[in-house]
Amino acid sequence: MYAGPPTAMAIRNARVVTVSGPVIEKGTVLVRDGLIEAVGTNVAIPPDAWIIEGDRLTVYPGLIDALSTVGMPDAAPAIGAARTPAPAPAVPQQPRTRVRGPEDRPSCTSWLRAADQLDPTDRRIEQLRSLGFTTAVVFPTRGIFAGQGAVVNLAGEKKAMVVASPSAQYLTLATGGFLSFPGSLMGVMAYMRQMYVDAEHYRAERDRYNAHPAGAKRLEYDRALEGVIESPRILLPASRQVELDRMTRFARDLKHPTVLYGGTEAYAAASRLREAAMPLLVSLKWPERSPEADPDEVDSARTLEIRERAPSSPAELAKAGARFALYTEGQSGRDLKLAMKRALDAGLQPLDAVKAFTLAPAEIYGVADRLGSIDKGKIANLVITDGELFNEKTKIKYIIIDGAKYEPAPETGEEVAR
Repeated sequence: MYAGPPTAMAIRNARVVTVSGPVIEKGTVLVRDGLIEAVGTNVAIPPDAWIIEGDRLTVYPGLIDALSTVGMPDAAPAIGAARTPAPAPAVPQQPRTRVRGPEDRPSCTSWLRAADQLDPTDRRIEQLRSLGFTTAVVFPTRGIFAGQGAVVNLAGEKKAMVVASPSAQYLTLATGGFLSFPGSLMGVMAYMRQMYVDAEHYRAERDRYNAHPAGAKRLEYDRALEGVIESPRILLPASRQVELDRMTRFARDLKHPTVLYGGTEAYAAASRLREAAMPLLVSLKWPERSPEADPDEVDSARTLEIRERAPSSPAELAKAGARFALYTEGQSGRDLKLAMKRALDAGLQPLDAVKAFTLAPAEIYGVADRLGSIDKGKIANLVITDGELFNEKTKIKYIIIDGAKYEPAPETGEEVAR
């Protein structure tokens, strides 16, 4: 329910979790024109400000879902790296296609921009917002080179929602539907590697022509390579330990800033990820036995170990000092709370959990100068609760996005589609 945007708003005498600094036990956050104007213990409240009495309330930075498809039309049915069992792969542009080689650019829509495709009427936006999320990093997800993501606020008109674009190029290991190359894991990785080699050559030739066009042959425009070049970073899937190791090494070959996503078995690779200085987006959808599984089939010890230890991945990453953020993978309020509880029970500290949903994704996507903490000058994205954020009994009272106040929609138990 929308409550209307005031010119100025002050949340006073509240507990303020700034994330970037110490917790203020009794402070005030002043918001004006969609920005945080002041935060502290002795903030003067102007007479034109609406006041929210913060006694017994806690103010957090708005949560950021680091990998999502909310607002994306015709999104693929699943997002996240391959697991056991693996989700259905994204559908290639031309199923059962015979491809000669990388020059055919199969299963590539690198030029698509999530910011252009964004549908502000998608009901999933309100559902995610009601969970305390003020921002999501959204992507097209079909194909191998699926397209360019955008950091978007979860309220307002379409043009006002976009905070930053493009944010990253979303890559998958989709191998189905091909009669030939790149219809295998080796083929897909070779295709990715060649695309980045081609992009580097294309960029050099383009820059050379632009610098000295007289008497030079004009380079043919290649929208696929333009899309690759425009993306400031790559998202690569890696859930299992072997995938985390493989993709960490593979990213060095691509010579482009890389973020991994999935992270189910990051508990076994945390120190190596820290050493590689490669950020990881960890899905909170922990592996579980499928409801359709044969009840007489006995799971392997390895499968049982992964199910038991996967929720410890965020804690192990935090202990190792590795860079990571969390994403919901479309879970509902009840399921998300349970997933967070499992991570906290496995050792993740509450403030580390808050950071993994706020400042960490903002830093990974290069928007920490605008989002992720309660600091003067940043976008006024806040979530106000009546207790500790991830406590089972805590209720979200208000969500503030770009300085406008919202209340959470009534819980329906529906899953937020990815």
